[in-house]
Amino acid sequence: MNNKNTIRFLVGLLSLVIIFHFLILVRIIPFSITWGGRLESVEEMYVFESISIAINLFLIWILSLKSKNVKNKLIDFTLWIFFGIFSLNTIGNLFAHTNIEKAFSVLTFIFTILLLRILLSKKQ
Repeated sequence: MNNKNTIRFLVGLLSLVIIFHFLILVRIIPFSITWGGRLESVEEMYVFESISIAINLFLIWILSLKSKNVKNKLIDFTLWIFFGIFSLNTIGNLFAHTNIEKAFSVLTFIFTILLLRILLSKKQ
């Protein structure tokens, strides 16, 4: 899989995650299964889910710049930050209160591996 295909695959997965968070926002999926089961109110859920959607959209934008071969160290720096966040999130999900979030550790681990592949790729 070349770098552009890796980015496309990651963007596809992130899009599914955004849909998941949107379904939580509109209360189709209960928010009690997210954020480690620690959200205590609907108001907290709206804030956390909105932030999550915004962050995922930002990552998709950064990945789109990377796929267009925009040469900017800030893009790579930002992707390294996301690599770190997903690495820590993988560990955090393993210790979540809900089994569904524990299962999400697999997804965040996949995100971590894909970001590392993108960052270490020599061919753009």
